[in-house]
Amino acid sequence: MKFTKAKFVTGMASGLLAATLLAPVAAVADGHELILPSLDYRTGPYAPGGIPYANGYADYFALLNERDGGINGVKAKVVPCETGYNTKKGVECYEKTKNIGSGALAYMPLSTGITYQLIPKVTADKIPLVTIGYGRTSARNGQVFEYVFNPPATYWDGATVAIKHVIDSEGGADKLKGKKIALVYHNSAYGKEPIRTLQALSEKMGFELTLLPVDHPGQEQKATWLQVRRNRPDWVFMWGWGVMNQVAIKEAASIRFPMEKFVGVWWSGGENDVLPAGKDAHGYKSVVFTAVGDGFQTHEDIKAYVYGKGKAVDASFEQRIGETHYNRGIYAGALVAEAIRKAMADNDTKKPTGVMVKDAFEGLEISDERWAELGLANFTGAVKLSCADHRGPSKIAVQQWDAEAKKWSIISDFVEPMDDVTTPLIKADSEAYAKENNITPRDCK
Repeated sequence: MKFTKAKFVTGMASGLLAATLLAPVAAVADGHELILPSLDYRTGPYAPGGIPYANGYADYFALLNERDGGINGVKAKVVPCETGYNTKKGVECYEKTKNIGSGALAYMPLSTGITYQLIPKVTADKIPLVTIGYGRTSARNGQVFEYVFNPPATYWDGATVAIKHVIDSEGGADKLKGKKIALVYHNSAYGKEPIRTLQALSEKMGFELTLLPVDHPGQEQKATWLQVRRNRPDWVFMWGWGVMNQVAIKEAASIRFPMEKFVGVWWSGGENDVLPAGKDAHGYKSVVFTAVGDGFQTHEDIKAYVYGKGKAVDASFEQRIGETHYNRGIYAGALVAEAIRKAMADNDTKKPTGVMVKDAFEGLEISDERWAELGLANFTGAVKLSCADHRGPSKIAVQQWDAEAKKWSIISDFVEPMDDVTTPLIKADSEAYAKENNITPRDCK
């Protein structure tokens, strides 16, 4: 997949245009529309990850509108609002967009910091907050976090599968005793999410954990990688985002840290993270919860119905369809669309409310067969959510970068995370949150 600086700049320019759509959208066209605010960031140091995800999300609904006439004949309106990955701006975007038209049906914050701030707001306003592979891990507990959903995997899940990969690579769990693992992480709510899980695993398995925070935006990491060189960890994990990832991979290469022992979370596994390092990024890995590439019917349909008809929010992006973050945007769009479809069916209406969509999420099932019907056969695992479990079943794999071919390849099976490790942590964290916020957990029986 060819990527050039010129194309990236063009994408940024078109993204800026897309971000200005909020004003005209406020005057909703005649007829009912399904309002879906998207808290995008197409500017700033986190745009390399924000742009492909936002495009995948918007393109999926554009496809439904152009190919199918919407969801059960009702058009979806994705409402972009530029946050710059800034929590304050994210909250402002929420307040600006929640009452557009008939009201927002679901929010896609694409930021753990924004997620934390919006949890009490969406709960009061009764609007689902959909945090695909990010946000507050303990929101899996639907008894406490009624309006927050985080399928198919949490940061704590990602940490356990990264450890599973180390176990497989080292030849057994017993081989981790005495090993050194360093976590290079964005010094924010997002980057700190896996720490308690890795600490629990460190105590259980006997490896030494070193925490190396990187301050926003992550462009200066010389001191961080000097510590890596001095401490000589056996493995390095990374919870980074945006330009931080690019810098980290370059710095790792500069000290000749072996890339095959450098594993990022899924948000540190995009094409924009590895391409700037050229051949030096070869062998770098990340965990992943969707398939890679553009070899799916949905991608072909998006090219034909969205880009082919000039309906894409970012027309310059066509050659990048299938990038990892883009595919996660498609995944998120599919989940929201299926929840809306279920809400319509469950309530015999074409005008679902946020409460109806929340209820639909709590009974949402997407089987392997349904994924195939959606044009995404073998794209990801089955989804099955409930009142109590807002994550559902989880399957995570490891992907590796081939610098010569300029593509990711999945190199492991999709495996289950260590729920035996994370479930007690989720229970403790969610119960503490409930106590701090005077929440009585729901009875989900």
